[in-house]
Amino acid sequence: SLRMTDRALSLSNIVVLGRILDPNDFGLMGIALITLVALQRFTISGFNAALIQKTGNIESYLNVTWTVEVVRGIILYLLLFISSPYVALFFKTPDARLVIQVIGISLLLHSFTNIGIIYFQKELKFNKIFIYQLCGTLADFTTAITVALIYKNVWALVFGKLAGKFVSLVMSYLMHSYRPRLGIDLEKVKELFSFGKWILGSMILFFLISHGGDIVIGKILGATMLGFYQIAYRISNISVTEITSVVSKVTYPAYSKLQGSTIKLKNAFLKVLQVSAFFSFTTAVFIISLAEDITVIILGEKWISIVPTLKVLAISGAVKSIRGTMVSVFKSIGKPKIATKWDIVDLLFLCVFVYPLSVKYGIVGTSYAILLSSLISTIGYSSGIIQELKCKFTQFGKMILFPVINGLVIVLLLTFFK
Repeated sequence: SLRMTDRALSLSNIVVLGRILDPNDFGLMGIALITLVALQRFTISGFNAALIQKTGNIESYLNVTWTVEVVRGIILYLLLFISSPYVALFFKTPDARLVIQVIGISLLLHSFTNIGIIYFQKELKFNKIFIYQLCGTLADFTTAITVALIYKNVWALVFGKLAGKFVSLVMSYLMHSYRPRLGIDLEKVKELFSFGKWILGSMILFFLISHGGDIVIGKILGATMLGFYQIAYRISNISVTEITSVVSKVTYPAYSKLQGSTIKLKNAFLKVLQVSAFFSFTTAVFIISLAEDITVIILGEKWISIVPTLKVLAISGAVKSIRGTMVSVFKSIGKPKIATKWDIVDLLFLCVFVYPLSVKYGIVGTSYAILLSSLISTIGYSSGIIQELKCKFTQFGKMILFPVINGLVIVLLLTFFK
C-alpha cells in the first residue's frame, strides 16, 4: 500500500513537473543527487542492516549506531559543500554548484533521524513504516509542485526533497518513544562493522552500477541528455524499484527469522521469487509495448526521444528485480559477501561496455550496457542461491520460466490489439 501510494504521488509528480520543467532542470538535479548518493554509499556503515539481522535485544547498540550516523552526516555535508565547485567543473555545468550545496542539507536532516524506528522493520510493523514514509513523500510532493508552479525551475526538485527529509525527521521522533544520546563503544562498533563492511561494499558497488551510466552521460553527453535518461530510468524501472523495495523490506527481517532452517528459507524464497518474477516481467512488458503512448500521455511530445531507452531499461529493470529478491537471502544468512562478489562482476562488465556504447549510441547505448552487465551478474547471483539453499536448478528455473512465457504472451496480445 505504501509503495502504491508513494508511486502514485511520484508519477503525478513526474506528470506535472515533466510538463513545467525542462530536461536540463532534471539533469542539474541528477548531477546533485549523483554527488549526494556517492558520498552516502561510499561511507555507509551498514549498522542498520546489522541490527535487523542481529538476534536478541539490540537496545545497547542504538546509541552507538545513532552517534556514528550523526558524525558521518556532518562530515559528509562539509565534504559535499567543499567539493561542489569541482563536481560542477567535472560535469561542465556551473549551475550545479549551488544546487549541490543546498541539497546537501538533506544529509544533515537524515543523520539525526531517530534510530528507534529500526524496530518498525525489525519487528515487521509495516503499518508504522507506511505512515512514517508517506508523510515524507507527501511533503516532497506538495512542496515540489508548489515551488514549480511559482518559479518553474530546478529549485522545485531541491526544496521538495528537503521538505520530505525534514518531515521524516520530525515524524521519526513523534512515532517512536526512544530518545537517542551521543555515545560510543568501540567494541560494539567493531562488532557491527564486521557485518556492516559487506553492506558497505555492496552499497559502493550498487552506487557505481546504478549511477555509472549517469556519470558517463553527464560527463560526455551533458546535463540535458542526463535529464532525458533519468526520467526514462525512473519510469522504466518501476518493476525493480517498486517490487524489489517491497520484497526486500519484508523478506530481509522475515528471512532473518528463518535463517536456522534451510528448508523453510528455501520454500519461502521460491514463493517470493515466483511472485516477484510475475509482476516484474508483466510490468516490463506493458512498458515495452506501450512506451510511446506512456511517454506522450505522461510527459508530452518533448520527451518522445526517450522511447528506445525506455524499452531497453524496462528489460533491465525486470532482470534487476529478479536479482533483488536474492540479496535479502544472502544478508539474512550472514553471507552478504556473496552478493558483493557478483556485484563486482556486474561493475567490471559495465565498465567494459558503458563508455564505447554510450559514445556510439548515446543514452540507448548506455541502457544496453546496463542490461548486458545485469544479465551476467544475475546468472551469478542465481548460482549462489542454488548452492546456499540447496535448491534444484529445475525448481529455481520453473519460478522464472512461467512468468517469462506469460510476458511473451502479453506482448503478442498487446501488439495484435494495437
